[in-house]
Amino acid sequence: MVNTCCVCFDKQDKTQDIKIKELLESSKTIAIVGISRDKESTSNKCGVYLKKHGFIVIPVNPNAERILGSLSMKSLEDIKEPIDIVNVFRPKEEAGQLANSAVKINAKAIWFQEGIISKIAENIAKKNNIFFVQNRCIYKEHKKLCRQKTTAWKQ
Repeated sequence: MVNTCCVCFDKQDKTQDIKIKELLESSKTIAIVGISRDKESTSNKCGVYLKKHGFIVIPVNPNAERILGSLSMKSLEDIKEPIDIVNVFRPKEEAGQLANSAVKINAKAIWFQEGIISKIAENIAKKNNIFFVQNRCIYKEHKKLCRQKTTAWKQ
């Protein structure tokens, strides 16, 4: 598991890409905070993709009982199993609180989706030596960095 703090703003930074690839390849369980029941939503599609690629996805949405066939947790603190990545689809105003919750559950990484940038959450992650990604889409990054490329002639 990658244990260095990583702050990602520059989508062209190859060093960050290497660290993110290592994080994704070493992770198994992802809590998605703010995942929607709506199958057309970005958060739901992201969860479907991650499950399809072998991750255990734990939905965190206080307004739903089940999402993606799994029991939805009301909060991160309700999760009983170890979490590798806390992936967040919530407004940046909630970022500090969510980063503190990720610390409480000993998450190995905090990942804020595209458009979510929080200096407060970044500082919480640094202080607690938690791998930190912001303003990047976990689906896009996994697809770009981790999926095996296949050629047309291979079956």
